[in-house]
Amino acid sequence: MIRCKPTARYRALAAACALGASGGVAAQALPALGADLAQTSVSGLSSGAFMATQFHVAYSGTMVGAGMVAGGPFYCAGLFAPTPPATAAATQCMQPIGATGPDAQVALDAARTFARDGRIDPVQNLARQRVYVFSGTRDQTVMPRVAAQVGRFYTLAGVPASQLQYVADVAAGHAFITSQAGDAACAVSASPYINNCGLEQARQILQWIYGALKPAARPTGELLRFDQRAFDPGGKALLADSGYVYVPDGCGAGGAAEGAAACRVHVAFHGCLQGAGAIGERFVRGAGYLESAEANRIVVLFPQVLASRHNPLGCWDFWGYTSDDPAQPDFFSREAPQMAAVMRMVRRLGAAPQ
Repeated sequence: MIRCKPTARYRALAAACALGASGGVAAQALPALGADLAQTSVSGLSSGAFMATQFHVAYSGTMVGAGMVAGGPFYCAGLFAPTPPATAAATQCMQPIGATGPDAQVALDAARTFARDGRIDPVQNLARQRVYVFSGTRDQTVMPRVAAQVGRFYTLAGVPASQLQYVADVAAGHAFITSQAGDAACAVSASPYINNCGLEQARQILQWIYGALKPAARPTGELLRFDQRAFDPGGKALLADSGYVYVPDGCGAGGAAEGAAACRVHVAFHGCLQGAGAIGERFVRGAGYLESAEANRIVVLFPQVLASRHNPLGCWDFWGYTSDDPAQPDFFSREAPQMAAVMRMVRRLGAAPQ
């Protein structure tokens, strides 16, 4: 079990801690923490934002909110038949030409059909959610007009304006945003896709979803590297062998003070070329989630996807590369391999400690 006590940020960690957390230590079983799964939320960047949207919509009965940074609407890659979803994902869902691109109303109609067929949770659940959407004005990877359809999708689904925050006035490239001087310049779109734009996006997301937060604190909990294979026994999800979870002080098994509320769970999906296989623990430690999670009893799950010949950039599946039938992909459904595997992880965190 990895037991690192971070100081302030990724760059300030002791070298021994960074080395011990990234290699040489066997991944452990994901712990059962008795977390309050009725307070589960999700966020992500790029392919992680597409994944966050579909996870949020598919499991809306469990969720309370979501944050999407540089992504597109639900079922985006499936909206352009007869164009193959893999082609649509790389074109219409990222850089559509002319007046083309995803339509939130068509996406919502698809969601309603899938809900009626029992493939996702009822769409009516979305009206009670709190949703954060971000698109940088300098993002040419997933164009702002694609990301705008995410906000429109939730509006059409009944999310009131008071519960939807749409940020589209920051001159950011394709990246997750921080206020840390060591990160890339705001307008850059390059690895590790973590940019300094003078705001703490992870905190913005968590605060929008959960309400006023206590001030950020030095992370003194445990960052654990756990074995993901147990949650995908058939190997269909094409996940990395290991994922990460941050457990704040007091959220560990048997660690909560008497009478304290159970800790909440937030799932953070990395983007393409942003998993641990590509950039180590830079996203996990440096995106800004840990500091607000520590002070506010939020367990943060960082699942990791595998780069492979099916998925060379290590993207989350929002077009069907894990589906048995590529002609009829199920990437959006509760039974999709990656969706089901991550939900098993969430449920494990909510299980009663042994």
